[in-house]
Amino acid sequence: MNRDTDVLVLGGAGVDTIVYVPELPLPYADSYLIHDGIRTRAGQTGDFVSLGLSALGLRTHHLDFLGDDPEGDLVRALHRERGIPLTAIPQPAGTKRAVNLVGPDGRRLSLYDSSRGHPDDRLPEATVRELAERSRHAHVSITQPCDHALPVLRESGVTISTDLHDWDGENPYHEAFAFAADVVFVSAARLTDPERTLRRIAERGRARLVVATAGAEGAHLLADGELTHVPTVTPPAPVVDSNGAGDAFAAAFLYGFLAGEPPLRCARYGAVAGAHACTVPSTQVDPIDREALLARTTGTTPEPEEAAAVTSP
Repeated sequence: MNRDTDVLVLGGAGVDTIVYVPELPLPYADSYLIHDGIRTRAGQTGDFVSLGLSALGLRTHHLDFLGDDPEGDLVRALHRERGIPLTAIPQPAGTKRAVNLVGPDGRRLSLYDSSRGHPDDRLPEATVRELAERSRHAHVSITQPCDHALPVLRESGVTISTDLHDWDGENPYHEAFAFAADVVFVSAARLTDPERTLRRIAERGRARLVVATAGAEGAHLLADGELTHVPTVTPPAPVVDSNGAGDAFAAAFLYGFLAGEPPLRCARYGAVAGAHACTVPSTQVDPIDREALLARTTGTTPEPEEAAAVTSP
């Protein structure tokens, strides 16, 4: 079958309301004046991964539930403007939404509305199978009900990636994703022992590559049993917002992975893209493109002995 899509992205479509607050945590007060405005824009994790992949030249298709509401219209318009095919399954409960509080240093606190769905929701199996069989790879958001699509994806023969976000290494909900994917991303923010978690994912699942992103401390890459530290990259402009940095890292890493690059080079791509994302306000959409990614990665090539710690996927 013709694989005319590079990456099928499942889940993670929605809108965020961005509020720039004077500090985090935000002390209690009856009211605050928000001088930078309060804005609602399309874009949650699946949207940002799709945008990042598309900006890097990968043919991308996004599949998720959307409501027949103004928020759903924002998501549809974003994909239409960026030329990213979107298959939207009707969601009577409405489009997923969240409120992101962003501090002056770029840190964020996200408040997710968990009422926009139902435990019995399922992406249509026939639709998942048809799109997967046309794709080289599938990136699966951990939003419900994407876990039910994992067996169909495996049967279709695509490689799979997922982002566990701020998993604590214990919550069983994330394990279905962690153990079914070939490439796993996770934030180290809540991990007491990142190496132990990465090795557990690799040992219990099928992952060939496991990455724990650690913000300003860089990232940890586990490939073929070898753990390598990936240093952070200096952002090309002042850091204003960390929203979307993990999604940008995943998109650029997958760009390298699908191009057959060595794992450490993929992680370098991710670090460069994540640094770029931190310079873009949440109210804007400006993923790094392929030309800028390749240019900024020049000069961050690892020393020969460092590169020898990992092998190509």
